[in-house]
Amino acid sequence: MSNVRVRFAPSPTGPLHIGGVRTALYNYLFAKKNNGTFILRIEDTDQNRYVEGAEDYIIQALEWAGLTPDEGPAQGGDFGPYRQSERKDLYKKYADQLVNNGKAYYAFDTPEDLEEMRERLREAKVANQQYNALTRTKMTNSLTLSPEEVQKRIDNGDPYVVRLNVPAKEEIRFKDMIRGYVKVHGGTLEDKILLKSDGMPTYHLANIVDDHLMKITHVIRGEEWLPSTPIHVLLYRYLGWEDSMPEFAHLPLLLKPNGNGKLSKRDADKQGFPIFPLNWTDPQKKETSYGYKESGYLPDAFINFLSLLGWNPGNDEDIFSKERLIELFDINRIQKAGAKFDIEKAKWFNQQYLKERSDDEIGKELKVFLESKNIDCEEGKCAKIASFMKERVTFIPEMYTESKYLFEKPTEYNEKLVRKKWNNEAAEIIMDFAEKIKEENTEDPAKLKHTLMTIVDDRNIGLGKVMPCIRLALTGQGGGPDLMDIIAFLGLKESTDRMITAVEKLG
Repeated sequence: MSNVRVRFAPSPTGPLHIGGVRTALYNYLFAKKNNGTFILRIEDTDQNRYVEGAEDYIIQALEWAGLTPDEGPAQGGDFGPYRQSERKDLYKKYADQLVNNGKAYYAFDTPEDLEEMRERLREAKVANQQYNALTRTKMTNSLTLSPEEVQKRIDNGDPYVVRLNVPAKEEIRFKDMIRGYVKVHGGTLEDKILLKSDGMPTYHLANIVDDHLMKITHVIRGEEWLPSTPIHVLLYRYLGWEDSMPEFAHLPLLLKPNGNGKLSKRDADKQGFPIFPLNWTDPQKKETSYGYKESGYLPDAFINFLSLLGWNPGNDEDIFSKERLIELFDINRIQKAGAKFDIEKAKWFNQQYLKERSDDEIGKELKVFLESKNIDCEEGKCAKIASFMKERVTFIPEMYTESKYLFEKPTEYNEKLVRKKWNNEAAEIIMDFAEKIKEENTEDPAKLKHTLMTIVDDRNIGLGKVMPCIRLALTGQGGGPDLMDIIAFLGLKESTDRMITAVEKLG
């Protein structure tokens, strides 16, 4: 496939939903698989719904996920500007062309006129109360007014919109790369507004003009745009661009975990998982929603998980590097049916990726996390904690929450373990062990283990009766990394102090 050009075209009306990230991902993978170009275009024609900070959020979210555009507002490119609000002057020319060719018309209807039309249709029990081939003949537009009256209204500055003149008796057909052939009868379609009364284009016109001028070859977008595609196909035809019309692919919905309906923020909040890639603070409500990044997900694990929500590689692989994903990606393997969202699977992916990362890499990120908690920990020690904990946790922040004893002395001891395991004999052995390792002055885990083995052998006691008590003395809890590694990490002084304190407190 030559000169593949795809675009991800979000509106800055709020944070980027996880479904939007998946759309960006599939566009990115398709472009890279075909040595093509991945473009970010900000579709900000709806200025009433524009949200401050949303565009920056979208750009940062894509960067974090590793989906860096080849062209876009930040990168520039030969087909800019990449914000629709900066392309406003382009669109009117094409709206005028459509009107002059009889493919669109001026409509002067007031909001009251439109409501009256809808009320008539409701009374007549017409299911869709829309402005179409049936109703336009009774409305105030350039199809029902004389050319002189139309010109007079325009000269007077009367507000108007430009609507598409949809053919009433024509079947519109197009091929979707995922769904096969789709056909829609023109009589069921609305005469969509192309140019609003403020001179700004609607999505329908701006989208088609920009895709054409940016030489987009494939439009890969969410299923919710499927009903609009016949309108877009008509626009390509009416503007004389049918030969260069891109191929369409409409992606399946992301469904709630139970499979009943589209995944929403409310569903995610209710079940306690993020719906956005990064933290988002609503500028009006000042409420913060947690993102995948801040919840501890690694970008590669996040992308791997997302890639399989609606696509499969055709083999039994499920862990992929981004390079491997690009190699395997085939748009024909995207399913039509919605994909159920499973946060437990996302956690599993994160765990697998965490295990595979080097201790040094994780240590650097752990250090950043600890600094955010005002905890000072040198990089080498952070890497050591990573080596203890990466097999035991799902997220980097858990390396701290699950091992606070590495940073501070225990102030409480697990009561159940104290009742079950602690006794005078264990206390004596702990004191003996503390004295011996002080004398030997070594932090080598193998030598520490040998010293303990010698003590329990001399007393003819099983190691299993002592180890839980030493762990309790050092950490206040049961379970965790290798005990000798913990002593080596804490250092002899800290470790022996903790043992002595525990014996004094627990008797």
